[in-house]
Amino acid sequence: MKTYFSSKDKNFYLLKGDNTILLPKINHKFDMVFADPPYFLSNDGLTIKSGKIVSVNKGKWDKSKGFEFIHAFNKKWLTLIRDKMKEDATIWISGTMHNIFNIGQVLTELNFKILNVVTWEKTNPPPNFSCRYFTHSTEQVIWARKNTKVPHYFNYELMKELNGGKQMKDVWRLPAIAKWEKSCGKHPTQKPLSLLSRLILASTKRDAWILDPFTGSSTTGIAANLLNRRFLGIDLEEDYLEISKNRKLEIENPQISRLYISKIRGFQTPRQLELFIANEQSPEYGNDLFL
Repeated sequence: MKTYFSSKDKNFYLLKGDNTILLPKINHKFDMVFADPPYFLSNDGLTIKSGKIVSVNKGKWDKSKGFEFIHAFNKKWLTLIRDKMKEDATIWISGTMHNIFNIGQVLTELNFKILNVVTWEKTNPPPNFSCRYFTHSTEQVIWARKNTKVPHYFNYELMKELNGGKQMKDVWRLPAIAKWEKSCGKHPTQKPLSLLSRLILASTKRDAWILDPFTGSSTTGIAANLLNRRFLGIDLEEDYLEISKNRKLEIENPQISRLYISKIRGFQTPRQLELFIANEQSPEYGNDLFL
């Protein structure tokens, strides 16, 4: 299979196309999946961003065609993803009220075991434009494992350490995307490195393989590589794949890589993440390559 981009270090791959067509062709099993599927909320409404009134529309891919369409869409891609997960793998899926309830239903139908529904509280949400509702300041991220009876990996001790020695709760207060994360361009639904870094650290070991079937600008892949994990991303849009590629090339500069690691939030001290990365041991996954 031809890649859109493969990094020199063999830790970052991109495929261009429809994930429902490409996934069956992939002969590889992944340790973790992060998916940020369409929320289907592009309804010609308005919102406020950076103090300006803008459309909520993201693109044709985010237009809703009704409940039956959304359910069939989610069931199709999740069925294909399940087949590409290792038996002890887990999946994280982000969403809002527009799609997350259906995602939960489909996961149950496909015999995944839902472990948590994490609420991400944004520290800097945009104000509500209509002033007729509470400000929308949260998104949900479902965490599920492939099999109900096969144990999953959870770095409980690290999460407890990040929470001041107490069990980490399922409500995370982390900033939304910052300006420095858009250095190579921006994606309309781009997630912050702070969020993806915590998800990855909680559920994978060093050198794990991570898949993102709706990769966009590949925050998942950038976080994975900064944390010494390996990555494959899939997207239909070439413009977003170019941003992804340029973001990977950017962090190949050690100074930029260290700078971005220092900017990731959610840690007790400024150097806590840097020290963890330096000291984390490899679990001997081997040198298996995507290609």
